[in-house]
Amino acid sequence: MTTFRTTRRRFLELAGTGAALASFPGLIAPAFAQAAAVSREALMKEGPLPDLWMGAKDAPVTIIEYASTTCSHCAAFHGGTFKELKDKYIDTGKVRFVLREFALNPVDMAAYMLARCSDDRRDAVVGLLFSQQKIWLTDKPLAPLSQILRQTGMSQERFEACLKDKELYDKLAEARDLAAKEYGVSSTPTFFVNGTRVVGNVTLAEMEKLILPAIKT
Repeated sequence: MTTFRTTRRRFLELAGTGAALASFPGLIAPAFAQAAAVSREALMKEGPLPDLWMGAKDAPVTIIEYASTTCSHCAAFHGGTFKELKDKYIDTGKVRFVLREFALNPVDMAAYMLARCSDDRRDAVVGLLFSQQKIWLTDKPLAPLSQILRQTGMSQERFEACLKDKELYDKLAEARDLAAKEYGVSSTPTFFVNGTRVVGNVTLAEMEKLILPAIKT
């Protein structure tokens, strides 16, 4: 399991150069697999950061995704399967979906901090980061990240202040460590569909094997 033991000072240095990426093999997600379920009660307990939901609160299916902004498999999921899932199940009230941050490296942490600093636009910013991952995921990611966040209305002053927010940094680290310890998350993307763990960039058909029985009951 990949762990994150970088100090905040070292975090800012590495985020600025992208040097930490080569040290985190956990960026490579495994192929589709399923493992033992985790209770919905455990998954739904309040964490260090508030969940931001898409879909109906009373939907029969709840999907929780643990994702990394620097993970190519996560970007592929959000550029493909997620769009189908949203159109067919989330927007129709059948699935409630939440993305939870699982920062694998300092660049990931910086990206998620900036997304959280966008308040209720976090999901839109994360989606933008996934869609433009090849643009900002470079040896020096802060400059392209600044340009992308400027598109969302974030000033340079806000950008720099966000990356120095110790409380936010600590909460994101705590959320990641909680997911690893309590729910066994060790790679991205990892999903929990009504508590059943699914790992990897899955297709909609694979996801529907868990969604459809819950909808029909």
